[in-house]
Amino acid sequence: MQLIDKIDRYKEAIDGLRPFEGHLLEEIKRYYRIGLTWSSNALEGNTLTISEIKVLLEDGLTVGGKPLRDTLEALGHAQAYDFMFTLLGSSRISESDALTMHRMFYSGINSKEAGRYRDRPVFITGSDYDVCDVKRIGEEMLKLFRWVASERDNYHPVEFAALLHKRFVFIHPFIDGNGRLSRLLMNTALIQKGYMLAVIPPVLRQEYISLLERAHKDDRPFVDFIAERVLESEKDIMRLLHIPFPELS
Repeated sequence: MQLIDKIDRYKEAIDGLRPFEGHLLEEIKRYYRIGLTWSSNALEGNTLTISEIKVLLEDGLTVGGKPLRDTLEALGHAQAYDFMFTLLGSSRISESDALTMHRMFYSGINSKEAGRYRDRPVFITGSDYDVCDVKRIGEEMLKLFRWVASERDNYHPVEFAALLHKRFVFIHPFIDGNGRLSRLLMNTALIQKGYMLAVIPPVLRQEYISLLERAHKDDRPFVDFIAERVLESEKDIMRLLHIPFPELS
């Protein structure tokens, strides 16, 4: 059975419990709010553990001895995550949404750069490819979200989400936070279509980076990697909610 077909079979089983609402919906959102904030920041070098993230987000207690920036990244990501769920009932993702997410994520770190496209060049260490030239960022972002609006329904939702991630991070529109924003946008696309979040654990960082680099020439392995992460989230939620696993032929 193809990976995408397996994901859709698991989604059908999860859909039997929908609509998620009230306490159950809040529990699911809280579970991934901690997990996604931890994993996405850890991929970029944030040193807070998942337990420290939980204490910070749920109890408002900071961790002694850790860099202030790590705390600000966690708080900012959680705010952007909350905004992502305000888009749950929509079928659109706009450039304005991306700017709002970045503003929420980055305002505590650098308010002048938050929600603004970079005005200077950046280089990706270890990559053989250049990111978008500063002068073309506005144009490329406009093209990206035109593609989102016009081409979304031509892809399977999981494939579309992975490609949105790839296209956004290749533009690299912000001075910092591009990886985290690309993962938030990817997950916005997934939850809008009823799929579970793609959570990339730090242990897979090297594979993730390698497949992103390869995606400049061949993005199928990267799409499959994201699909595997969605499938793992489906398995997690089915175990948590005691949903029987479907028989797969």
